[in-house]
Amino acid sequence: MAQPYSTVPANSHLKAIPGNRGLPVVGMTLALMKDPVNIMRKRYERYGPISWTSAFGLRMVYMMGAEANQFVMLNRGDLFSNHDGWDYFIGKFFHRGIMLLDFDEHKWHRKIMQQAFNRDVLKGYLHRMGPHIETGIEDWHKVPDFHVLNAVKQLTLDLATDVFMGYELGPEADSINTAFIDTVRAGTALVRANVPGGRWAKGLKGRKVLEKFFRKELPAKRASKDSDLFSVLCHASTEDGHQFSDNDVVNHMIFLMMAAHDTSTITLSTLFYYLAKNPEWQERLRKESQARNKTCIEYEDLARLEGIGMAMKEALRLCAPVPSMPRRTVKDVEFNGYLIPKGSFITISPYFTHFMEEYWPEPNKFDPGRFSEERREDKVHPYAWVPFGGGAHKCIGLHFAEMQVKAILHQVLLKYRWSVPAGYEMPVDLTSLPVPGDGLPVKLEKL
Repeated sequence: MAQPYSTVPANSHLKAIPGNRGLPVVGMTLALMKDPVNIMRKRYERYGPISWTSAFGLRMVYMMGAEANQFVMLNRGDLFSNHDGWDYFIGKFFHRGIMLLDFDEHKWHRKIMQQAFNRDVLKGYLHRMGPHIETGIEDWHKVPDFHVLNAVKQLTLDLATDVFMGYELGPEADSINTAFIDTVRAGTALVRANVPGGRWAKGLKGRKVLEKFFRKELPAKRASKDSDLFSVLCHASTEDGHQFSDNDVVNHMIFLMMAAHDTSTITLSTLFYYLAKNPEWQERLRKESQARNKTCIEYEDLARLEGIGMAMKEALRLCAPVPSMPRRTVKDVEFNGYLIPKGSFITISPYFTHFMEEYWPEPNKFDPGRFSEERREDKVHPYAWVPFGGGAHKCIGLHFAEMQVKAILHQVLLKYRWSVPAGYEMPVDLTSLPVPGDGLPVKLEKL
């Protein structure tokens, strides 16, 4: 039975948000983790683009569809706080990362950080990446029982530490990787307390490991003039000389390192899966890469890898690395004739939007051609395809992510062919960021 989210003043022209609480205690949490697209579709058909439910210990207002994405992401009038939305989930683990800052402070931090992602710096990152990718994938065919998720996650973490920090991880590699995994998974913990062995406790421990690691390296990076991201953040400044504090640098490094390898890992895993299921596309992309006639691509090659670009966009549609984006209202908000009271937790869902038949013909089908210049189905609405968010908080590393995915997939296509058994369907683990639930085992053949 539908229940109103809150009372609306008698003299108001606005309506109360419809919805329901779901199950006792857990609300809709487990259902949304298990099958978010179908659950949200049912809610969308029952209530429309805005409704409320109980999830993750909160009364949450779900705003669905491209119009809702645009309204929230553009945030005209500073209605929504990123910090107050994300902080509940990941604030303890990614304290004051760029995604958790608001308004003028966010603009100031982003302006400094942008220097680490301009065209010339990206060229340098790509130049460093190529040989490391070649070495990193060299022995994949020797791995018994090869699982894509493990291999790609290790590769992207190695690349992130080299490109962002300027060196390879030594014996601490495993503990750093574990720390990143634990901090990410802690965000959707059902028990949000420091209980030994629980997700939340592991996340807190992981944060301490990462802080200690980056603080240890900070003095050397302050003194260096290297071109890695860590050094760039240490020396970046505004026109009037403002720089990041030590705490700022550590906070941003932890967040950026997580974002740089986790989101690329998800996208590459998705690509591996769909290219295994669609070998004709795998061969098409391989021919495109072979035509470049080079192992390590250069910056100018990125635009020429059109097929990989379309396949990557389709992978990001089919599996948005950040499935939902929470905010909190800082004042009363009106949307579609409904009142969202000040202090409300709201969320938008790229994951659901990307499967909406209203925007995407045959949304469950892997069809990179939908992003071709002739079709451009993503142009049906500017906020129908939003894997990188939008507005002032649009992902600062989106060009780095595109570059890294293309550079890795290019070399993998040249070196390997891969497949999965007929009828295989990859389970997606949505208890945190979406990853292959079984690690994605594939048969890998060296060319």
